[in-house]
Amino acid sequence: MVLEEERAALCAVGRRLAGTGLVTGASGNVSVRSGDLVAVTPGGMMLDRMRPEDCPVVDVAGRLVEGERAPSSETPMHLALYEATPAAAIVHTHSTYGAVVATTMTELPPIHYNTLLLGGVVKVAEYATYGTPELAANVRAAMAGGKRAALMANHGGVAIGGDLDEAFENARLLEWLCGVYVRAKTIGEPRVLTDGELARVVERGLTPPEFPPL
Repeated sequence: MVLEEERAALCAVGRRLAGTGLVTGASGNVSVRSGDLVAVTPGGMMLDRMRPEDCPVVDVAGRLVEGERAPSSETPMHLALYEATPAAAIVHTHSTYGAVVATTMTELPPIHYNTLLLGGVVKVAEYATYGTPELAANVRAAMAGGKRAALMANHGGVAIGGDLDEAFENARLLEWLCGVYVRAKTIGEPRVLTDGELARVVERGLTPPEFPPL
């Protein structure tokens, strides 16, 4: 089976996403790249019920290489991000707080310095119908400049990483930051860190890890 280990890893991450509430039902999708091939979760299937053989493999042009199930409808977005970034894995969630912020804001303000681990201020990609080239282009634009995560208007969030574990942790960090912001808004106006304050954190060495070579 092509990319057998990668497909098994997708299943493991799918269970983690469902277990932590970052996805519900058949929402969300995950992929991992190895060279010119990409293993991706199938469309319309609950992520905690997948088997490795359920996960199709496509090439970087989107052509099916192996698999009985259709790739996720968001595969174009995944492939656009692989083309534009050094990512080796992508996690797309429909998490609660991420969806709240993505429905109300144009960006997630930097209320905590750990925003820097995602490459800086998290942008909200303009709305477009799921699975379309327009959405893929909008997310790609929101991730420009070395970002490791973005929100998608009225939709959810997406995070990239040098491997699946890193992409998962970036997705979890994105949800935590959104949760802090939403909860802070219930008791007052959150204080936003200035560019100078963020720069001083960078001076102390807090930056995203470098992507490993593919």
